[in-house]
Amino acid sequence: MSAENILKIENVSKIYKSAGKELTVLNNINFSIPAGATIAITGPSGSGKTTLLGLCAGLDRASSGTIELNGIDLDRLTEDERAAVRNRYVGFIFQNFQLMPTLTAIENVMVPMELRGEKNVRSHAMVLLDKVGLADRAHHYPVQLSGGEQQRVSLARAFSNKPAILFADEPTGNLDAETGEKVENLLFTLNRDAGTTLVIVTHDQELASRTSRIIKIKGGKVNSDELVMPLAGRKI
Repeated sequence: MSAENILKIENVSKIYKSAGKELTVLNNINFSIPAGATIAITGPSGSGKTTLLGLCAGLDRASSGTIELNGIDLDRLTEDERAAVRNRYVGFIFQNFQLMPTLTAIENVMVPMELRGEKNVRSHAMVLLDKVGLADRAHHYPVQLSGGEQQRVSLARAFSNKPAILFADEPTGNLDAETGEKVENLLFTLNRDAGTTLVIVTHDQELASRTSRIIKIKGGKVNSDELVMPLAGRKI
């Protein structure tokens, strides 16, 4: 794999078997992503977008084909080895936030750093919370935070391990338009400052238009793959 590509997908298919029947969710997917790029994966519900994201991030295994993340062939790794790769190179943002309810905001941000054995994790976590405007909410639990605040905590957590690539699955899907725009702005600002590769799965065409490339999935296949120009004047 070229050193310039952080992610390479070759002839990837995903087939689920149930009750003697096969369901092909993804069929012979091919694309690569250069380091530092911003990509949107779009498509109708059931097209395989989230399944593809899970395969790219090493959360699941492809039925066939190869997936290389930062030059590492994920299909050759054990579950523990793939988890180690995710912890070292990957950040996640989910539609439903996925914060640990028994941990405070700052503790949620600290978890990835603690798993990596880093030092001064509390002070680093506070810096990240300050960047997303939540330093004053550091000791609140998720139930005490609004949806927008929870997603901002998840943003801080996602960047806490300085990921080489960040996967965002419908990051504004559970937020109202105004809150969603604020989260989008933070996401692109943090991503730009960190130089992270960003891959977003979204139904939101306006959000997709803020990336530099849109890959459209339809019927489990790549329907189109286009370079785009972010909307003029859009703040990122």
